[in-house]
Order: sequence, then C-alpha cells, then structure tokens
Amino acid sequence: MVDPERKNKNQKITIQQVAKEAGVSTGTVSRVLNKRPGVKSFTQQRVLEAMKRLNYLPDTAARELSLGKMATIGLNVGAGSRRLIPFFMLFLEHLTTHVQADGFRFREIPTGPHGLPEFLTDGLVLFGAHDDDPRISYLQDRNIPFVLVGRANGVRWVMPDDYDGGLQATRHLIRLGHREILHLSGLMNNQAFHDRYSGYLHALEESGVSPEKEYLLDGEFSSLGAYRAVRKAREGGLEFSAIFAASDEMAIGAIAALEDLGLDVPLDVSVVGFDDLPEIGENLTTIHQDIDRIAETAVILLKEAFEGAPVRHEVIPVQLIARSTTSRRR
Repeated sequence: MVDPERKNKNQKITIQQVAKEAGVSTGTVSRVLNKRPGVKSFTQQRVLEAMKRLNYLPDTAARELSLGKMATIGLNVGAGSRRLIPFFMLFLEHLTTHVQADGFRFREIPTGPHGLPEFLTDGLVLFGAHDDDPRISYLQDRNIPFVLVGRANGVRWVMPDDYDGGLQATRHLIRLGHREILHLSGLMNNQAFHDRYSGYLHALEESGVSPEKEYLLDGEFSSLGAYRAVRKAREGGLEFSAIFAASDEMAIGAIAALEDLGLDVPLDVSVVGFDDLPEIGENLTTIHQDIDRIAETAVILLKEAFEGAPVRHEVIPVQLIARSTTSRRR
C-alpha cells in the first residue's frame, strides 16, 4: 500500500524511491528507464508498476523541467592523478556509455593549476580522490551537483571496496604460506592506495606477521616504477617470497623485474595485482573490480542529485581472481 502523501504530484519522487517500492536496485530502475537489456520481463513490470503507483516523473522530463535544457555531465581528474593509464581509459569508456545512454551530454574538464576544474558543467564526476581535495568545497560553494569516485563525508560517492581487496589479496598469499610479502603502492594521500595498504596490514596483523616498513615500496603507479623498485630492493638484499601490487600495471612491472633477475613467477615469488584489466595480464592473479558498475553507479548518483534525492554513497564489492602467478611457498 503506497502512502497517499507520496502520490502528491507536487512531491518530487526519486529513482531511489522507485527502486525501494519495486524491491530492486537503482541500477535496475535506470536500465528499465533507458530501455537497456539485462532486465527480466517480470522485473521490468514490477518497476513500471512502482513508477505508476508513485506517479514517478522520468528523469529526462525532470531534468528538462529543472535545467531547461539537456544537461551536460563533466569528468574531472584530480591533480596528481594519471589520465593515460589503462584503468582510467576503461573507466572513461564505460562512463561515456552510461552518460550518453541516459540522455546527457558529456565533456572532459581539464584541471587547472590550483587543482580545480577549469570550467563547470551541470554536474560533475570527480575522479582521483585524495586527501584535502579542493574540488569538493569548490563545487559545494557553487551548488554544482557532483559525484566523487572515492569517498568523503557528506557527499555522494562511489568506490570499489579497496580495503577488502587488499585484505583478500594478502590473505590469499598468507594461505599459500607466504609471510615475507612486499607491497607495491603509490602515493598514500590517494584514497585507493591508502585503503589497499590498510587491508594488506590488517591481513598481516591478523596472521601474527609484523609489518616491516622496508616491504612497502613506491611503485609510482606504473610498470616502470614497479620494475625499478622491485629490482632495486632485490639487488639490495631484501628477501621476499610474494608481492601484492596495488595495480595490475605495477604487478606486470614487478614480474618483468623478477624474470630479469632470473626468478620464476610463481615458483620463486608469487605476485597478485589489483584491477583485473583486460589484456594487461591474462594469467595474473588479481583483485577484480567492476569498473562498469562503478561508472554506472556514478551516473545514477548524479541523476539522484539532479532530482534532489538524499545524499548517499555506494561501495562496490571486489573479488579475488586466482590465476597462475601465485603458488604455495616452496
């Protein structure tokens, strides 16, 4: 039974309310609204019936009424974040697809010298969250709707469960008998790297392994940086039987360094990456993150912002994919 007050045509009904009424996710409602495949017929009917009961105004009409034109969504990359990397290019591809499927225009927005977007659009997706990110207060002061790929208090955000990914990767290596586990990371003011490292530390501590600071290496979030760091560490006498790299790119660089040093992966050293990027390492044991779902959720959250829905966030689960770069410690 629908609350009669919610049928008031003057009351703005959001995609969240439709999802709750139908007993489905906001992503499912979005697919039904945009006539995208992947929704069973009986589920689609539930969504349509919920929309009818709530007198839901589809977002395209709502946007046109509130903005007076087709809205433009911008993507802005935070200062210090690399753009020309496989992960970002894949995220950009998925985001563009979802933005355009939902009837928005799309633009990339360069970052200026003070770490702020050089221009503004009707709504923004902020990529590359970091500590003291100036973009958040800048957009809040101007009442510009935005979604953060990362996290921050009091704003809409979406992110993969980086902490759990670090936990899963390190637990996997510990179950295989490894205790001297190197961690390749990037700058710790980057939320993703910080959370993955925190998961790594938790897994070590719960297994009674004391974290050693020399096992944390700066791989510069690149294959070359990881190659140099691993080679320098090994040639300097640092012994380890496994590596957890905070990205697939760094994992590939680490493997190249180990092989150039005459070591076998995984017989001498096991390696785990993070991302599960296509064509990067088909045989790589890694943490899979659903990049398409992250992009889709970012668009859903921004649509909710246009509709005036309550602020919320979403953490996207990750999954360990065990392949051929890890084995039991010899």
